[in-house]
Amino acid sequence: MEFILPLANDYAEQNSSATDALLQEIHAFTQDNHAEPHMISGPLQGNLLTMLSRMIKPKRILEIGTFTGYSAICLAKGLSLDGVLHTIELRKEDATIAQSYFDRSEQANQIKLHVGNARDLLPAINEDWDLVFIDADKTGYLDYYGMLIEKVRPGTFFIIDNVLFHGEVLKEKISGKSAKAVAAFNAFIREDDRVEKLMLTVRDGLSILLKK
Repeated sequence: MEFILPLANDYAEQNSSATDALLQEIHAFTQDNHAEPHMISGPLQGNLLTMLSRMIKPKRILEIGTFTGYSAICLAKGLSLDGVLHTIELRKEDATIAQSYFDRSEQANQIKLHVGNARDLLPAINEDWDLVFIDADKTGYLDYYGMLIEKVRPGTFFIIDNVLFHGEVLKEKISGKSAKAVAAFNAFIREDDRVEKLMLTVRDGLSILLKK
């Protein structure tokens, strides 16, 4: 995420609430042990996810792309008392790590982890979503969005991660299948009149969508 000024990011983190001990542990473990540590949401984005979730006060959250569990715990902090977060992870190893942290979290009874391909699993998870967070394979973004947008009710929020994709989408000539997929997704959303949209330059870019 070097294209966003590191000093500004660090300053923003220093002037935001500190994350709790479990989130700090997940972040440290991921940075030290995972082959792709950059995929974690991290403190600044995590705080934003928690703040947005607390504003929305959702009863049902869907997360596509669990990774090591950081973002799910952040989002779950805003659940209503009877709320549930469903999170889907393709990779069994990451899912096992995430579950070990979910079991230790204050939201342990409110997080349900599904392991497998989201395209296969989504049709069987019948919930009225209040908030959807998409942070999985970039080539699947349009598919996941397409599977959900007509089913969710007006007032449902979507949060989409990595919409700036390391700055690759800003280039005149975009290369790489993931960068091209994100650019195509952004272009689709720009013309989609079913949602209000706001793209934020936080970390690797976040788009917030509201179903009309």
